Amino acid sequence: MKINWGTGIVIAFGLFMTFILYFVFEVQSNSKYDNDLVVEEYYKHDSHFQDEMARIQNAHDLKNKPSIIYTAEGLKIAFPNTFENEKIKGNVLLYRPSNKKFDFDTEIALTNNELLIPQKKLIKGRWDVHMEWQCNGTKYLSKEVIYVN
Repeated sequence: MKINWGTGIVIAFGLFMTFILYFVFEVQSNSKYDNDLVVEEYYKHDSHFQDEMARIQNAHDLKNKPSIIYTAEGLKIAFPNTFENEKIKGNVLLYRPSNKKFDFDTEIALTNNELLIPQKKLIKGRWDVHMEWQCNGTKYLSKEVIYVN
C-alpha cells in the first residue's frame, strides 16, 4: 500500500499529539514529579506584599547590615555590634527551590552577635535564605541566595 504525502502528514501529527499527551499524563499522574506551588497559600501571602516590601526597605536602609556567609562550618549570620543580642528576635527560613522537603526554619539565637547553622543541615546546591527579625520595635527582612558546595 502506497501512502501519499497528505496521509503521511496526518499520521505524523497524530503520532506527535499522542507523544505529547503521553508525557502530560505521565507528569500529572506520577508522584516522582512534584508539581507543588512555591508558597502553599499563594493569595494569602500576596495580600501581605506591601508589609514585606516595607520590612525589606528597613533592612536596606541600615548602615551596618547583617552578613550571611557560607563557611566550612556552615552558614554564618553575623549581626553588627550596633545590635544588642537580647533585643534581636526573629527566624531564618532556608528554602530549597528544587525540593521543599529540605526546607527548614531556625529561630535567631545569637552567640557573640552570630548565628551558625551547621553544615550537616545543608545539602549541596542552591538555598534561598529569608531572614526576618525585629529589633527595638522595627521589623526587617532580608533575602539572599547562597550556594553550598
